[in-house]
Amino acid sequence: MQTRLPTEERQAEIVAAALKLAREISPVSITTSDIAAAIGVTQGAVFKHFPSKDAIWLAAMTWVRVRLLQTLDEAARAQTSAVQALEAVFRAHVAFVVAHPGVPRIIFHELQQPADSLVKQEVRALLQGYRKLLLSQLEAGVKTGQFQAGLDHEAAATLFVGVVQGLVMQTMLTGKPAAMKAQGESVLGIYLRGIGKAP
Repeated sequence: MQTRLPTEERQAEIVAAALKLAREISPVSITTSDIAAAIGVTQGAVFKHFPSKDAIWLAAMTWVRVRLLQTLDEAARAQTSAVQALEAVFRAHVAFVVAHPGVPRIIFHELQQPADSLVKQEVRALLQGYRKLLLSQLEAGVKTGQFQAGLDHEAAATLFVGVVQGLVMQTMLTGKPAAMKAQGESVLGIYLRGIGKAP
């Protein structure tokens, strides 16, 4: 058994264990006993920090939203043009999924549920933040002449997210998330040519 950790550290450890388990196991099949065993504590210790499994998934999705949006924002800010920013955001998102392949499983599982939930609200907040970042870069690219004049920003943002989601879905089917990087470069090139300046 592990030694006692401060509450925040233990909660972070529980969330990390849940995300890691989701790489190989369907989220609906993961139990609090599985999570407890993964970090070497009792099931009671898990419930000391989270009242339910749903609370763990909510904390996990909140972590994903905060961490992914921060990662994408930093990737975009480090660039000097809108084109470079979109490339960096795309690659950072792919890298995040490769590093955390359990995350898409959790999101897709949650979106299949008919009822609304706090976890689903976190997914929506993630998507809204993502779209806001993309729209700012697309608008900047149009103003600087890097993208087509009259580009439909909303449609371009939707397509960008859809491209990443498509890659994620395919790699989930093949079980090879690392393949996203190679496939992603070709798809990214097609996307950028599609929104670029007309010849």
